[in-house]
Amino acid sequence: MTKAALFAEKQNGSCPECGAGLVIRSGRHGPFLSCSSYPQCQYIRPLKSQADGHIVKILEGQACPKCESTLVLRQGRYGMFIGCSQYPECDHIEAIDKPEETSLGCPQCAKGHLLQRKSRFGKAFHACDRYPDCQFAINNKPVAGECEHCHYPLLMEKKTAQGIKLFCASKLCGKAVEIKDNEQDE
Repeated sequence: MTKAALFAEKQNGSCPECGAGLVIRSGRHGPFLSCSSYPQCQYIRPLKSQADGHIVKILEGQACPKCESTLVLRQGRYGMFIGCSQYPECDHIEAIDKPEETSLGCPQCAKGHLLQRKSRFGKAFHACDRYPDCQFAINNKPVAGECEHCHYPLLMEKKTAQGIKLFCASKLCGKAVEIKDNEQDE
């Protein structure tokens, strides 16, 4: 028996618009209830309750900067965030994980600073805080220094089989850089 046949057989009440039976169907966003007399009646209803932005905890003593209402901790489709309890009248939101700023300047635009961010898959990377004007980004930890081969103003730390080594952060160069310790030579 096919997946579509399994979903089409089960009846779940009657349609509030035309009175025909409701059936479970599968769409690109998952299963949903639909009127069995489609396309004459186009009634649909999601199977799962709307979990986007539901309140997890009320943050007593913390006021919204826009409307002075209480802030709440919410669970959304992209994770936890802090939002106003008067949503949708007030649309104030705050991210819980603020990006960590480094003291290193952006080598591409020389105006911004590098921030540690997370990709949609949870992997950390470093990018310029002037995005989208500057689209500089590296996947490894940035280190202050200059490449001895191309004189690029930023190095990056990579874990190799021989241990942690420094490499040029330029995509055109990318060569390994020797670590110079003047204090150990003296």
